[in-house]
Amino acid sequence: MEEAKQVAAEDNVSLNQLLSAFIADGIGHRRAIMTLKKRAERGDPAAALAILDRAPNVKPDAGDELTGEVKSAAKPKT
Repeated sequence: MEEAKQVAAEDNVSLNQLLSAFIADGIGHRRAIMTLKKRAERGDPAAALAILDRAPNVKPDAGDELTGEVKSAAKPKT
């Protein structure tokens, strides 16, 4: 509670305004997650892989290359 009061003071808002904003933000995040879960349920992994199989095997445009950890994580495991 003390930390919430401090944050409210730093943001120059009342504690009620701060908590209301946090609640609204949390509800928005929850709604977004639920929407993504519903969309994921409709997904078809086989269709997605078929689309990727049709993608040409070309070098990426300059600046789009994978680097560092991303590059090692993207390598297929055999």
